[in-house]
Amino acid sequence: MNNKIVKAHLALFAAGCMWGLLAPVGKAAMDAGVSSLSLASMRMIGAAACFWIASLFAPKEKVSKRDLVLLFFAGLLCIVFNVGLFTIGLSMTSPVDSTIITTTTPILTMLLAALFLKEPITSVKVSGVIIGAIGALVLILSNNDGSDIAGSIPGDIICFIAQISFALYLTLFKGLIARYNVFTLMKWMFMYSAVCIALYSFRDLSEMASRSFSLDVWLEVGFVVFFGTFVAYLLVLVGQKALRPTVVSSYNYIQPVVATVVAVYLGMGTFGWLKAFASLLIFVGVYVVTQSKSREQMLNEG
Repeated sequence: MNNKIVKAHLALFAAGCMWGLLAPVGKAAMDAGVSSLSLASMRMIGAAACFWIASLFAPKEKVSKRDLVLLFFAGLLCIVFNVGLFTIGLSMTSPVDSTIITTTTPILTMLLAALFLKEPITSVKVSGVIIGAIGALVLILSNNDGSDIAGSIPGDIICFIAQISFALYLTLFKGLIARYNVFTLMKWMFMYSAVCIALYSFRDLSEMASRSFSLDVWLEVGFVVFFGTFVAYLLVLVGQKALRPTVVSSYNYIQPVVATVVAVYLGMGTFGWLKAFASLLIFVGVYVVTQSKSREQMLNEG
């Protein structure tokens, strides 16, 4: 395994860790009075500003007019629909439900990659996805001690649509992602997304600016914007440039593991044999998916 592949896996693992904290931290901010639309807007606008500033120190690239159009649609799927709908869905349902729904992304991506990219659905790949999904569900459900707020069908559906959007992005835009560096890609995608969301959230943002929040709430918002959005999406793109869509999406299974570790560390949960076994299943599932053969590898062998 070369250094580029190793870095891609490490980047995706780190992104999964950050997204694992996103649901509980974002939910805490919204429970404190930050509206879901305001939080989604701040994620997109804040990350757009971060990427444009970071791009000043990155190699300059010229983007073709055709690719600028493609980046607009990539931004809609990857950011506007994924980030926006997930944040809105999270405000309507429970963190447990929303986290369970994120585990559908590898399955959706595997099916879409087979449909659009002709990637083979091998027994190894299916086994890895199923093993990881079982581990994630066991871990999430073992964390649900009844203290969590009830979920809701509309909120769950919105969160699921967000996962479909992200799976479509991973599948349809792999070729586009390979043509430019991560800062060029993200600054345009987030700029388009920020403009789109600002048109709908101006009133919410104005109302929020007139209210006073505690430092803890602003730190929660800051984490969601900087680590949960700017850094996480940057790392995902690093992984996406080197790995297949199904492998990238399989790192979604890291999220419930991180949520469990943090809960135990903060004294909000315990760690027993069931959770240890579930975590092991998750890591085994991710590893098995990474070992599955791509379409190119199978053609070369044939």
